[in-house]
Amino acid sequence: MKTADLEYKDGDLLCRGFLAYDESASGPRPGILLVHEAFGLGDHVMERAKMLAGLGYVALAADMFGNRQIPNNFDHAIEIIMALLKDPPTLLARAQAGLAALKALPQVDATNIGAIGFCFGGTTVIALATQGKDVDGVVSFHGGLGMLPPPVKQGVKGKVLVCTGADDPMIPAKDVVAFEEAMTEAGADWQVISYGNTVHSFTNPGADGSLNPAIKYNAVTDRRSWAAMRNFFEEVFA
Repeated sequence: MKTADLEYKDGDLLCRGFLAYDESASGPRPGILLVHEAFGLGDHVMERAKMLAGLGYVALAADMFGNRQIPNNFDHAIEIIMALLKDPPTLLARAQAGLAALKALPQVDATNIGAIGFCFGGTTVIALATQGKDVDGVVSFHGGLGMLPPPVKQGVKGKVLVCTGADDPMIPAKDVVAFEEAMTEAGADWQVISYGNTVHSFTNPGADGSLNPAIKYNAVTDRRSWAAMRNFFEEVFA
């Protein structure tokens, strides 16, 4: 497996993503952009990029904060992501810069592009799809649904899979219902899987509940949601 940092720019901002792919494979293959959590591009999302590469995809973990910035603490992380979430054009442009870098790689079939995201990243990839950006399918793992811009009616190009915890207080049931209704009204191809006995950050083994009891890894839900993602992309790239 080939892994390397990949520098690209969003305007004047230098971003340093993380690239992973199987260098023994021949020919272009689907590319998947990964978008990290509130704490920046760290070990969790880089490990997920390697896992996607092991499935035969070219995986690029985007650097949404620029210069591979890692927030100093939880409050700093929230400050950074809220600034982006409250400014959808900037958020989308930052994500699209990562998509452009992914599509430009010679190993990538630019006609088959997906994206996945975790927490803040899940919200980001949903926004890419609902605003009609050029992705074939996106998967959100414990991504927030309450701050999304309304989906473009009849303009959601990519299929959408949302994997969420049924007991996650950060993604209440009312937000899930409102999202489902908006996606149906927009004529989108969407799925929501709600996992019981599951709170926030269920995919991240580093989430041990010490920061917040509602931020905790769940091995069973992690395995189930990853399997759902695999099936989803097999369909999307069929």
